[in-house]
Amino acid sequence: MAIRIDRVVTRGGDGGQTSLGDGTRLGKDAPRIEALGAVDEANAAIGVLRAALGAREAERDAALARIQNDLFDLGADLAVPGEGGARLRMIDAPVLRLEAEIAAMNAALAPLSSFVLPGGTQAAAAAHLARTLARRAERAVVALAATEKLSPAALRYLNRLSDHLFVLARVLNDNGAGDLPWVPGENR
Repeated sequence: MAIRIDRVVTRGGDGGQTSLGDGTRLGKDAPRIEALGAVDEANAAIGVLRAALGAREAERDAALARIQNDLFDLGADLAVPGEGGARLRMIDAPVLRLEAEIAAMNAALAPLSSFVLPGGTQAAAAAHLARTLARRAERAVVALAATEKLSPAALRYLNRLSDHLFVLARVLNDNGAGDLPWVPGENR
C-alpha cells in the first residue's frame, strides 16, 4: 500500500467536515471522527512514552513501535466504513501478541495488593497517561460500535492495549517496586 501526501494544508476541513478513506464527508464531531481522533491521541501518547524510555529499553521501544503501527492499522480500519473488501481491517493476531507480551511482563511482577497511582518514573508516568488515552479511544470505539458494525478485533485490541500499558508502567517502575500505592482517604 503506497501512500503519498503532497499537501498538508488542503482547506477541505475549514467548514467543519473531513473525508474518510472512501471519500465520504463527515462532520468533525461525528462519532467515527471522534474514535479516529481518540486512537490518534493514544498513538501520540505512546510516542511520548517511547521518548521517555532509556537507552537500555530497545526491546520495549520495538514493542511500542509495533503498537503504534497497529494503531495506524486500527485508524485505517475505522477510516473506511463497511466490511470486507480490499481495505485494511483489524484482525486478532495483534491482540494475541499483546496478550503474550502482557503475560511475559506480568510473570516478573509481584501481585498487586492495592490500586496504584499513575506515576513513578518518567517512563512509567508516560505509560499511565498512554493507558488512559487508550481507554478513551476504547470508549469512543465502543460508542461507534453501538451504531455501526466494526471489527470485533478493534475493540479487543484497545482493551488489551490499556492492560499492556498498565503492566508496562509497573515494569518501568522497577518491576513494581516503585509503584505508588493508593492510600484511601481514611488512611491518609
